[in-house]
Amino acid sequence: MKIRYISISVFLICFFILDTLAAQTYYWIGFNDKNGTSFSIDKPEEFLSARAILRRQKQNISIDETDLPVSSVYVDAITDLGATLIHSSKWLNGITVKTENVNFAEELDKLDFVKEYQVTKDQVLTKSARVGKFRDEDDNPIIDSSYYQASVSQVSQINGHYLHQASYTGEGMYIAVLDGGFKNANQSSAMQALWQENRILGAKDFVDNDEEFFSTHYHGANVLSIMAANLPGQLIGTAPDASYLLVRTEDTSSEYLVEEDNWVAGAEYADSLGIDVINSSLGYYLFDNSDMNHSYEDMDGHTTRVTKAANMAVEKGMLVFASAGNEGNDPWRHIISPSDGDKVIGVGAVNAEGVKAGFSSFGPASDGDIKPNVSALGWGTALQNSSGNIVAGSGTSYSSPVMAGMGACLWQAFPEFTSLEIKSAIEESAHQYTMPDSLLGFGIPNFKLASELLQSRRVIIEKEEERVWQLAPNPFKERLVLQNLDLNLEGEVQIEIHNSLGLAYLSKTFSGKKTIILDELNHIPSGLVIITIKAQDMSYSYKYIKSN
Repeated sequence: MKIRYISISVFLICFFILDTLAAQTYYWIGFNDKNGTSFSIDKPEEFLSARAILRRQKQNISIDETDLPVSSVYVDAITDLGATLIHSSKWLNGITVKTENVNFAEELDKLDFVKEYQVTKDQVLTKSARVGKFRDEDDNPIIDSSYYQASVSQVSQINGHYLHQASYTGEGMYIAVLDGGFKNANQSSAMQALWQENRILGAKDFVDNDEEFFSTHYHGANVLSIMAANLPGQLIGTAPDASYLLVRTEDTSSEYLVEEDNWVAGAEYADSLGIDVINSSLGYYLFDNSDMNHSYEDMDGHTTRVTKAANMAVEKGMLVFASAGNEGNDPWRHIISPSDGDKVIGVGAVNAEGVKAGFSSFGPASDGDIKPNVSALGWGTALQNSSGNIVAGSGTSYSSPVMAGMGACLWQAFPEFTSLEIKSAIEESAHQYTMPDSLLGFGIPNFKLASELLQSRRVIIEKEEERVWQLAPNPFKERLVLQNLDLNLEGEVQIEIHNSLGLAYLSKTFSGKKTIILDELNHIPSGLVIITIKAQDMSYSYKYIKSN
């Protein structure tokens, strides 16, 4: 039986103002399967970039049916009913459409491949849901301080300068910013280096394909500056040397469920381009049509569509940071989706002294999970606004990018770890990790400690491997040297190199040598590989990175 979310009140609205509603009705439509898709998981290069495939390989993530685009046969059948495709979700196996067909829901009921459908935007009710969703900039003066100056508090509070001083500033990391607009980001002095060094990966609008991309809302530009700013002596972001994908998913003129579907499309787009980190200074629970509202029970980490997609993004190997919400002083009070996600890092807000901001939403998730996961400076965060001024802003919208940028730097320093391992290290480094609460979660992270935690785990792995075999270099390109440390080694040594799915790239046998040199390894694709050494009835396996 199809799941139908359309309420009686929506039908009453349709009855009285049918013409207005029909011309502007958006639907989410979920499918039962992907029968008829023209793609195959055996040929991922047809729907994923090389970088997206590499990210999966490095973390032993299989490419599966959730990666396949939706069935074009089903899409065509829906559009034949008089609907226009807005975007699709391969992860959730569905599409968003708009239609003027007043009998559209009845016709969907007749299609056996349709699992569920829901009205996600009608534009009939008055706009009342999310006044203050984006908190305004403060007028408080910024404290001056040497190199970081305005941004000194937000970086030093989490010991982010420790990574920066070690030259981990986000170089080579890809960050997607999902937001409501990037007004004047292309003219910002703080982010001039992004354009000069070709570190803007693209700009995509999932709201209305506005050609005036940099003339929309200011919020995303503010968020971007917190991570990407590079004005020594004025403002330094938490990841000033990273590359950025700008994605508009939020319609700031209203609040409808369709914006969650925009978010899903944006996250999947980021995945397909090989993005490492997503920052989402957006969140959802209350809409202009109250029939679409979420309940606190929905904040259980895996129920809303936007949260399902955020979790899926992590499963595909990305780190996802999301604002916990600015509802701490409102009757709702709770975190909002997708920050509730089981695998998402929900970020609360504190001031420079580490005191919880009154507006920062409270946890836990409705299923009892610790939320927010961590907290950072979001009450007086330094940023460059769309007018080019360095000001202070408040909101979990601004604490999230503080964390996202620094998370990218940490991952740059420890690229062999998975996104979930990086997430765990960040949480474990927080100041109240052993006694988390519903205000700050695990607390304020310490990225020096997070680095030390990962370094200790890296050393343990290396020590275990060095007991018998030492391999170098890592990453390797054309050549790999294997050194046996067991003086009693005799007999044959079999070397195999394969990927995480078991596909063999090399298999060779050597007589009992102490040093084995593997040359001409250019044919092995870049990414994570498993090197297995078999000798004297023993088998040793090592994870190594093959680079171009």
